[in-house]
Amino acid sequence: MATCHFYPFVTLCNSLLYQFDKQRTDNKTILRWHSAFWDELQYIPLIGLDKHLILVIERNPVQGQAAVEYLNNSHQRWAAQAAQIELDIRGLESCANVEAIRNAHRNLATSELGNPLNTLLNIFSRISQDVDAALNQQSIYNQRQALNIVTDILNAQLREITRSSNDYAPRLYPIAQSWLNVITIHIEELVKATELEQEIDSPYINGNPITLEQEIFTGRDDIGLRIEQLLLDRRRPPLLLYGQRRMGKTSLLNNIGKLLPSNIIPMFVDLQGAPSSASDHAGFLYNLAKEMEKSAKKQGLTLPCLAREVLKSDPFTYFYEWLDNVEQALEQNTALLALDEFEVLDNAIAKGRFDEQDVLGMLRHLIQHRPRFKVLLAGSHTLEEYQRWASYLINVQVVHISYLKEAEARQLIERPVKDFTLRYEPNAVERVLQLTRCHPFLVQLLCAEIIVLKNEQDPSIRRLATLADVEAAIPEALQSGGFFFADIQNNQVDATGQAILRFIAAQGEGAIVSHQTLLQQFPDADITFNLLLQRELIEEVDDGYRFQVELIRRWFI
Repeated sequence: MATCHFYPFVTLCNSLLYQFDKQRTDNKTILRWHSAFWDELQYIPLIGLDKHLILVIERNPVQGQAAVEYLNNSHQRWAAQAAQIELDIRGLESCANVEAIRNAHRNLATSELGNPLNTLLNIFSRISQDVDAALNQQSIYNQRQALNIVTDILNAQLREITRSSNDYAPRLYPIAQSWLNVITIHIEELVKATELEQEIDSPYINGNPITLEQEIFTGRDDIGLRIEQLLLDRRRPPLLLYGQRRMGKTSLLNNIGKLLPSNIIPMFVDLQGAPSSASDHAGFLYNLAKEMEKSAKKQGLTLPCLAREVLKSDPFTYFYEWLDNVEQALEQNTALLALDEFEVLDNAIAKGRFDEQDVLGMLRHLIQHRPRFKVLLAGSHTLEEYQRWASYLINVQVVHISYLKEAEARQLIERPVKDFTLRYEPNAVERVLQLTRCHPFLVQLLCAEIIVLKNEQDPSIRRLATLADVEAAIPEALQSGGFFFADIQNNQVDATGQAILRFIAAQGEGAIVSHQTLLQQFPDADITFNLLLQRELIEEVDDGYRFQVELIRRWFI
């Protein structure tokens, strides 16, 4: 067995093995004869092992990965880490276009090794993910907007890399510069392509909530004012932002910081994500804290970190201690804890993953005993439909979010963003309003399809939308928005409700069906009628009912 006395001899032998492997032209290797694999007691770093590893990984990834896994559990783990770092950096250096950059985060393995370079490499991983998300945007306009945000972030990170004392920083800086150049050139190419084709950029966001960075968020000033008034209430009532699906609840919460005074710090948490998917209380509270930290950071406030390990022994006690530290960080500000899709958390409680008394009791304690915190729930159901919540959250104030105001919808149609190039004939705008009833999702859905249609037309008529264009876009909107309409049909109403909606739909646009006629067709359906009214699918007019939204009626035909 080799010892320190034989180290020079062993190093020479290992070097010869490396030279022999280097001269081979096939993908085979003799790395297994390296002393790192038969002398388990050798704790002195074996010079050149990292280079040999890189050679093997590049030629035979399967054998190379097996060698890395072995060395990670030996005294020579430094070589595995060094080899992986080198391969990761080479991978980042090789990104010569946006397609390579968008996939770079999938190939980064260094973070798994727990080395000090993680902070810098995570910058590139996040940029890669942001570029991937940007390129997944449906329209060229939204791709450009998202990529412009990425370049701003990358410019800021360049300064961070410059200030870093990490040994690898000088090597990573030119990579970041190269990525910035590649992304900038791609943005310029998108601009040229749009100008060359004279295409209309579509700023509309279909299906996903509008984020803080996206310019298209429109209106809702009245709701912001109502929330602000309730937050100033000395009784500190919890709030419920209630509205039907796709009515813009999450978009509002993403942008609510624009509507509230600067001393109110929104902390947005999507309960459809990590918090409600946790397997225990420690995971729930850890994910809740992480989402609060992330949201507060977007508002310029850095919250203290909460380690997951701390929560394992007594999760709620340590979470309350963390809240003490958060209150200190808030200083004179107020935190608005906005919990979106509260129904998902209720479902997790119903399945027994979380204890009702612990979780809902924690929220009640937060409301009653922490004046620096205000709590806002958001969902498409009232608390009357979720009695367990009503018993914990007393005096809940409901803020109803529904259709846009007509002026707001007109802005979304005619001036969704600055420098929008499509113009509408007056009767075309009126028709969009009639078809959508200023429903924010449906306005965007229909307008996005109008732009698709116009971009297929001759450039001489492309920039003006007519009534005929609006009518022609309806079938495409019904098809591309199928997930929205199918959700109404399959998840929001029962079989009787579907039958009632189809019956009313068959009577034609704007038709009012008398209450008497419907009761003859559907006796004992009073509860269903009330549900359809609550879901804002139909409305009472005189002594009858009609569809609230024409596009939804068209779907049920």
